[in-house]
Amino acid sequence: MTRIAIFASGSGSNAEKITEYFRSNNQITVSLILTNNPKAYVLERAKKLRVPAVAFSRDDLRNTNKVLDILREYQIDFVVLAGFLLLVPENLVETYPGRIINIHPALLPKFGGKGMYGDNVHQAVKSAGERETGISIHYVNNKYDEGEIIFQAKCPVTEEDTAETVADKVHQLEYQHYPQVIESVINNSIKNL
Repeated sequence: MTRIAIFASGSGSNAEKITEYFRSNNQITVSLILTNNPKAYVLERAKKLRVPAVAFSRDDLRNTNKVLDILREYQIDFVVLAGFLLLVPENLVETYPGRIINIHPALLPKFGGKGMYGDNVHQAVKSAGERETGISIHYVNNKYDEGEIIFQAKCPVTEEDTAETVADKVHQLEYQHYPQVIESVINNSIKNL
């Protein structure tokens, strides 16, 4: 059984979709949800989903091994970022090489980097006059949004679209593709071990 930990900083809608997707899977399960925000709604979702959840501080992540110790305690094999806003530190990247992935709400390398998340991204896409946007699923390294891209999906951006309607389109792509891509990456990484 491959045990996933999901890191999220906010609402956790992707965390919920991913957890539900793997409910009936005999090979992969979501075993833990972590957040850097003790007020994040993802903690409520975790309760409803009956998945253990832990909140930690930025200092815990950056300057201690506390988060790594929690992952070891829950015997986590694979890490999924789903709306997680902090940079993943070197100790996690080194411990889980090729086993941490993230989803970004734009077509990288455009509109990536520090501060480019959520509505900031969608507003930037609209302001730049882009005619398409989408999602990028990528491996995580020690820089924001610079890991190798695994998968991208696109959607049109029309003149009538607002940042909010672009966000809705991107969320639909996330919900449709992220769980399947996670499953594919895990299945391929297990075969290559």
